[in-house]
Amino acid sequence: MRVLVVEDDVKLASMIRRGLRGDGIAADVAIKGEDALWMAGSTDYDAIVLDVMLPGIDGFETCRQLRTDGVWAPVLMLTARDAVEDRVAGLDGGADDYLTKPFSFTELRARLRALVRRGGGERPTVLEVGQLRLDPAAKRVWQHDAEVALSPKEFSLLEVLMRNPDEALTRFYLLEHAWEYEYENRSNVIAVYVNYLRKKLGADSIETVRGIGYRLNSDATP
Repeated sequence: MRVLVVEDDVKLASMIRRGLRGDGIAADVAIKGEDALWMAGSTDYDAIVLDVMLPGIDGFETCRQLRTDGVWAPVLMLTARDAVEDRVAGLDGGADDYLTKPFSFTELRARLRALVRRGGGERPTVLEVGQLRLDPAAKRVWQHDAEVALSPKEFSLLEVLMRNPDEALTRFYLLEHAWEYEYENRSNVIAVYVNYLRKKLGADSIETVRGIGYRLNSDATP
């Protein structure tokens, strides 16, 4: 999945991004609410981590504006303020969950996984397509009950494909959900990692859709 981290504490933002990327999750950072609005408006994020105390417009107003703009990605409010009225303001403003600083990074990841499962249609805890099973929390994949070892980026790409089985996904869509901004649409990184996955899962597991991109074939996962 791909997450937007909105946090003006550069050290904390870097720590969160580094931790998420270590789990194979694409993470972008904005340090102002204004930046978060245009980034979320132009990119399809799976979840947003949003600090309350931001320069310019605060997290409450940013969240309200996101919802007004039609951005419905799940929002996890992150703040040092733990008063009940602040939590109520965040939730009433459109946030989906609330986490108070200091926090456990393990809990942050668990809350993000829970938010992603709830948002945007059916999101089961363990994904199953054909003979493939993928556990996003444990970062493990099985094929015919035999575990398959994947790198973080192989895992991230497969997760995107398994959340959209039998759908032709464009290279741009795959880049947006499994890589960060530094990778451009013309990059061949998707083809490279699709080839890696085919070697591990079977040559016919991922189909090339000419002129579009790739599709995980649920009938061809041996």
